[in-house]
Amino acid sequence: MAIRLGDIAPDFTADTTQGTISFHEWLGDSWGVLFSHPKDFTPVCTTELGYVARIKPEFDKRNVKVIGLSVDSVESHNKWEGDIGETQGTPVNFPMIGDPDRTVSDLYDMIHPNANDTLTVRSVFVIGPDKKVKLTITYPASTGRNFDEILRVIDSLQLTAKYKVATPVNWTDGNDVIIGAAVSDDEAKTLFPNGWKTVKPYLRVLPQPGK
Repeated sequence: MAIRLGDIAPDFTADTTQGTISFHEWLGDSWGVLFSHPKDFTPVCTTELGYVARIKPEFDKRNVKVIGLSVDSVESHNKWEGDIGETQGTPVNFPMIGDPDRTVSDLYDMIHPNANDTLTVRSVFVIGPDKKVKLTITYPASTGRNFDEILRVIDSLQLTAKYKVATPVNWTDGNDVIIGAAVSDDEAKTLFPNGWKTVKPYLRVLPQPGK
């Protein structure tokens, strides 16, 4: 069954390259990014894992834990990580779930039979500290992900969880934001005492709170 935004992310216990984890317990009070790979020792995945390892400090400073998965074993992952470190210049520094029986893949609907009935698609799940799914993205196996975009979305998710704002098209951290549609002008005066620019009654723009 497909996982929808706002659903509780399914919990599971699994072996990883950094030991056995219980997913919800492992997440703790952190945000999480769970992302799947079609298969070990494949070219696109190798570049993705290397890049995530390189930018892991960006996830860390946002209180986000990252964890990968493929339908291969932990033993296979450990061998593959040597190639990733060698070719991408950064050793893998986050856990990779071994899922040869496809337990986690099935829980998260990562097997799409019309694409491939045995391998996972490139799924991304961003999960909040409340264990609810905040974002899902599915890429075909042939297209590498844009993890800079995933970081951008996490910035928006964390900002809009704290303040009653929304982020406009192509927003990046530090840019102007929009007052949420459910916020009345009277409430906005209390929330945003420095004011805002009214472009239309439904389009109210102000500098990013907290900056």
